[in-house]
Amino acid sequence: MRPRLGRVSATASIELGETVLRAVRGQHHAFEGCVEQLATAIRLGIYPRGSALPPERELAERMGVSRATLREAIAALRAADFVTTTRGRGGGSVVCYRPRKPSSRAARALLPRSEHLRDTLVFRRVVEPGAGRLAAELDLTPQQRDFLVAAHDDVAAATDPAGHRQADSRFHLAVAAVTGSPLTLRAVTTVQADLHDMLNAIPVLDKNIAHSARQHRLILSAVLKGEPTKARRVMESHCDDTAALLRGLLA
Repeated sequence: MRPRLGRVSATASIELGETVLRAVRGQHHAFEGCVEQLATAIRLGIYPRGSALPPERELAERMGVSRATLREAIAALRAADFVTTTRGRGGGSVVCYRPRKPSSRAARALLPRSEHLRDTLVFRRVVEPGAGRLAAELDLTPQQRDFLVAAHDDVAAATDPAGHRQADSRFHLAVAAVTGSPLTLRAVTTVQADLHDMLNAIPVLDKNIAHSARQHRLILSAVLKGEPTKARRVMESHCDDTAALLRGLLA
């Protein structure tokens, strides 16, 4: 079944893409930096399956690299079956990445990273509740409020497990994005990328999805109502519950 993209996908591709993708200029390995950022954005559903990446000129300028370097990065993504590319008028790169289903093989692949991933769960407990609190403290614009609601509705309506995983990431990234803090969004993006790998290594549990959906509703409500303490507290509980599940099933 093709993942349900929902009504937030086009907005997420514009707003989250503009903030998640950042300049890699100054790095010794600009090519690798481009591949990493673009692949992460695709895996997390910022650019979902069937959507088009921004034009090469725009991406190269945003990421602070030459168009030649960007084309090499896109070629690497194409070789890994993340995108397909057509040339000429009306051409461009379209995402063809299909999220993987949870498997025991994915769980075994995480073993060399186990120490880092355990630390990711600790770091998430610090970063994401802080992002929720900050978002609730701000006087959000109508556009930001609509963006959060749309991101929430997208994950709530997702029925395909792989599509749900990506929509879940977009909701958390949306909360970080409205804070207006590039460093906060960068931290949450890093956390969500590791979390994505871990959640793809355990079974999809309907009970857990339902519990997560209730917490998402509470987080959204607290942010929209301007209740920073509640937003932080609910996000902490959300992080704790996910961490407990992962530690139990990946032990």
